[in-house]
Amino acid sequence: MGAVPPEKPHWAHLYQEVVTSGLCTGCAGCIIACPHDVLHYDDDNGVYRPWKVEEDGGATDCTHGAKGCTMCTRACPRFRDWESDIDTFLFGRGRTDEEVAGVTGDIVLARATDPEVLAAGQDGGLVSAILIWALEHDVIDAALVSAVEGEGTWKAVPAVARSRAEILATAGSRYTYSANTLAYPRAVEGGAERIALVGMSCQASVPAVMSARKAGKVARRLALSIGLLCSKTFDDAIFPELFEAKYGLARGDIAKINIKGVFQIWTRDGGYIEVPLKEGHAWTREGCKACPDFSAEHADISTGGIGAFGDWTLTVVRTDQGRDVIAGMTADGVIETRPGDDDPGAIELMQRLARVSRRRWPAGAAAGPGRMPAPA
Repeated sequence: MGAVPPEKPHWAHLYQEVVTSGLCTGCAGCIIACPHDVLHYDDDNGVYRPWKVEEDGGATDCTHGAKGCTMCTRACPRFRDWESDIDTFLFGRGRTDEEVAGVTGDIVLARATDPEVLAAGQDGGLVSAILIWALEHDVIDAALVSAVEGEGTWKAVPAVARSRAEILATAGSRYTYSANTLAYPRAVEGGAERIALVGMSCQASVPAVMSARKAGKVARRLALSIGLLCSKTFDDAIFPELFEAKYGLARGDIAKINIKGVFQIWTRDGGYIEVPLKEGHAWTREGCKACPDFSAEHADISTGGIGAFGDWTLTVVRTDQGRDVIAGMTADGVIETRPGDDDPGAIELMQRLARVSRRRWPAGAAAGPGRMPAPA
């Protein structure tokens, strides 16, 4: 194929620089941005990466890209100057070395006041409360979330939530990876024009990078980004190969999972077991091993159940959109908040885990995030 001008990088560049270099997180932003439907997703056997059909240029190149289409690279939150592009777009400046957890606005502890939302959600039910409030106040039409593929499977899959009932039905965490962005076409087919995305830190950067790089209608429709604080996720094989093989925990027996330094697992018969977190290391998803973003630095609102208070969510409000949502919810009484300084350990832990994650970024990778020095 003919040479492509350097200002128009496309799939061939993305494939070499991100997809096959170890930088790809599997967020699937490139797939939903592709206007030609030549990119698909492989989540079999722990892969979690995009792939391209053989037609239209072959697996490693793209005839549409050769003609000037750059949508996949515009949508990738790990392609070239992604961090500076997003920071400048969202905050008008780059982050400083001291802002290891990203540019922050307000940091609060928050939880839902509705008992049903509080019970269904994880660590305070904040994310569920945000989505319900945003739907009821005409901020969004739908939300891209994760669900369980079938009762008793614990396989996380992308889903669309359009109502309070659907939000509550998909509440909670799975800790295996679901590329929630892949539910975007279903949301649009259902008529949604303002869509919230709930996802791990890598996914939470997708709306911002698309907007920064002007990725068209997809960028405009992603109206709210809620990021989950995330050190890593696990391959789905952890269920049969660790939880069941070693601890006798069949998927169908598991009622709830949380991580608080250990895997906390509640069973349907009322039982409870803890599994050392280090035992899950072998099932760490490949796409997480070079990810530098623990704290969902480019979400409108970043949330995580870390710290001393298990029924409160550490909440980082980063953008004006996020601030308006939290302020509106507080005024309506659907959440209660307290200063983040009430739990300084949670903030310190976020900073520490953010430093650890930023050291993962390969030293030789092109124009990426600032790396934190190794501890003395």
